[in-house]
Amino acid sequence: MTTITRTSTCNLCEAICGLRLELTDGAVTAVRGDPEDPLSRGHICPKGVAIADVLVDPDRLRAPVRRRGPVEDPTWEEIGWDEALDLTADRLSGIVNEHGADAVGVYLGNPNVHSLGSMTHGAALAKAIPTRNRFSATSVDQLPHQLLAHLMYGHQLLLPIPDLDRTELFLAFGYNPMASNGSLMTVPDFPARLRELKARGGRMVVVDPRRTETARVADEHLFIRPGSDVHVLLAMARVLITEDLARPAAYVDGLDRVAAALADRTPERAERASGIPADRIRALARELATAGRAVVHGRIGVSTTEFGTLAQWGVQLLNLLTGNTDRVGGAMFTTPAIDVVGRGLVGRGHRGVWHSRVRGLPETSGELPVAVLSEEIETPGPGQVRALLTMSGNPVLSTPDGARLDRALGGLDFMAAVDFYINETTRHADVILPPTSHLERDHYDLVFNALAVRNTARFSPAVFAKSADQRHDWQIYAGLVRRLGQRLERRSSVRKRLVTRARLAVSPTRTVALLLRTGSSKVTLRALRRAPSGIDLGPLREGRLPDRLHTRDGRIDAAPDLVLDDLSRLDAAVAPPAGSLQLIGRRHQRDNNSWMHNAERLTRGRARHQLLMHPQDLASRSIADGSRVRVASAVGSVVVEVQASEDMMPGVVSLPHGYGHGRPGSRMHRAASVEGVSINDLTDTEILDVSGNAGLSGVVVTVTAE
Repeated sequence: MTTITRTSTCNLCEAICGLRLELTDGAVTAVRGDPEDPLSRGHICPKGVAIADVLVDPDRLRAPVRRRGPVEDPTWEEIGWDEALDLTADRLSGIVNEHGADAVGVYLGNPNVHSLGSMTHGAALAKAIPTRNRFSATSVDQLPHQLLAHLMYGHQLLLPIPDLDRTELFLAFGYNPMASNGSLMTVPDFPARLRELKARGGRMVVVDPRRTETARVADEHLFIRPGSDVHVLLAMARVLITEDLARPAAYVDGLDRVAAALADRTPERAERASGIPADRIRALARELATAGRAVVHGRIGVSTTEFGTLAQWGVQLLNLLTGNTDRVGGAMFTTPAIDVVGRGLVGRGHRGVWHSRVRGLPETSGELPVAVLSEEIETPGPGQVRALLTMSGNPVLSTPDGARLDRALGGLDFMAAVDFYINETTRHADVILPPTSHLERDHYDLVFNALAVRNTARFSPAVFAKSADQRHDWQIYAGLVRRLGQRLERRSSVRKRLVTRARLAVSPTRTVALLLRTGSSKVTLRALRRAPSGIDLGPLREGRLPDRLHTRDGRIDAAPDLVLDDLSRLDAAVAPPAGSLQLIGRRHQRDNNSWMHNAERLTRGRARHQLLMHPQDLASRSIADGSRVRVASAVGSVVVEVQASEDMMPGVVSLPHGYGHGRPGSRMHRAASVEGVSINDLTDTEILDVSGNAGLSGVVVTVTAE
């Protein structure tokens, strides 16, 4: 036997950990963290260990397939690439030519941002179909962050990142990096970084409705009612202003308007909404102002609420008012080797250029809220979505009222998917075009290097060569763009099509080489090939502002009109009925959103699909621990086992995100230990943040014995 070691990247999640793969006779026999990686420092989570399981997964598609028969009992037949690409282009272009461009919807799932080929070539495919019905996982995740970054800092991806390696106080709202490895804060090896924070005398405070894995190791955990973070954050900002603790930079405008808007948002008012004592809210604000190096960050538990944008505005205000934005140990801006913001590789963002057909909701940065997808398919008339192209996504499990979307997909005239699994969404597809998997393609991270707690750069060439009958995602996109350009009646000019074709012929790796060579970092692809563990570019740099801003006047507007106007909606919101239960999601380190649940390595052991519920709430309803219960919301109901947990705040229940694989025709439920239901069969498309982000957290439910 011949054994070699290869260095690579785990790009399954935002942590982008470095890997050491042991290969014996061409097969992966061991996966370890790379101790020389300057960002992940040898850390690896269970998903990284399982990355090779995806490579050899018998459920993974390796050739295009066409569905014959009904969705519930299909026959999938392999077809050639030319036939698959022609079929897809023929059907999509035919529908556009007959019904208009908006008759085709496009949905991009989370894995696209983890693929170099999707980042360099995916946008061309989305633009090849000039539809306004574009959707993505962004509007069930981080859209409030991006909208505020656009409004306050001038670019949707100019996101302040906690300088975790040097802070003295880390205040985290709705955040569980022990499970997620960080999100919009790329922070592999979080456990070690938290130990280092404590070793230098620092503190971490977690505010969350559940005592999460992160809350258990924090210095302090405060229970909070779901969706009420906004009240606490704004009350803390008011304390800073009224007690003369604010020390904002000179380039921050609109503070008088902020003070006026927060005048009546007292800690006592926040206590009534959140359950956190007013005195503790005041003390936390004062500690934030006097800690020296401090930072506040809020994540998915804050963003996926009805007032996610207002809450994230509160986060930005706290960092700005304390002077901790653009300061060591505070909220800082990265200096990546390929600056996707500074180079204009991603647009600055916009809002309201067009609106959805049925409900009239505004687009944000070119995408409509995915919460409107079902109604756009179901509602007849000009612009009705009659065909759908999904790119590495599973919205039936990951977007609100998934059961309704599941039904709606059955009414499409045509559906195609770029995906290597037949999952709960792609089972509806007429044709599936499978790309290569993670270890079969080159990788350089364009986005998460721009969100990392340390500036680094790493290029990982493919560990395994693709076979002759496989296609990379970028090759699939290029093939579709070329065919669509030939078939659409309203074609672009010959010159424009030739330019697009030439650009798409350039591989992602060559694109990275060009971007590095023309950038200011002095890092080259050749240098990265010589340093497979990556190159350390140093800690986050202080003093990037105001030069780093992309606002028209080079200043920060702390009081955007859109945000201030939404305060009236917050004031009019009706509190959940007394004694009601509120539903929140949860994540686990062994879960990867809605997939990898057919990896036996990740699913063995104790089941984790149950509804978590406080013992008091069980007792008051005469429900036995371990029994089956019906959980019902305004849009649907599910039946699942319940588990008593004192980690839950009384009045709050929790289901894991990404479960519900039992639908006929899906091949994602091979492991017997994976049971459970989809939390998004309970979430409501009508509950939306002003950004269009779905309000998935804090849904009012009833729980009864089954």
